[in-house]
Amino acid sequence: MTGFQPTTLLGMLALPLLLCGACAPTGHNAAGYVRRTTSAANDHIMLVRHAPPTFGFQRLSALSTLYPDLGIFLNQEGYPEFLAETNKGENRYLILYYIGPRKAFACRSGAGNSRQVEFSGPYPVTEKEVRTLQDLRDKAESPQ
Repeated sequence: MTGFQPTTLLGMLALPLLLCGACAPTGHNAAGYVRRTTSAANDHIMLVRHAPPTFGFQRLSALSTLYPDLGIFLNQEGYPEFLAETNKGENRYLILYYIGPRKAFACRSGAGNSRQVEFSGPYPVTEKEVRTLQDLRDKAESPQ
């Protein structure tokens, strides 16, 4: 795939935001959910797990409703184990981490009300990134 090149996958992201208790929105509620949760997701790496649903799963589900090409991509590739998100100006940048096959894809939304997204990758996920993400998953899944 062609498109923009993220400088570093983990370097542009901050602390993990792993779990959230709200239900994933569907349909027309997705846009409102994405708006309300953008600041919580910005510059975070989020665990993506369907059951129990994590904030990352809910966020990615809502984004795939808002951006149909993202939904098509997820239908083809499956949901990633982690989602990283950052927002700059009117653009939203996502990195989808697939730990098993050690690959990541980058996704950039169009500016404004555009429903277009641009994908690039796959990029190899380094051993250090895999360890970092596995540590985040272990912390999220350990009893509190």
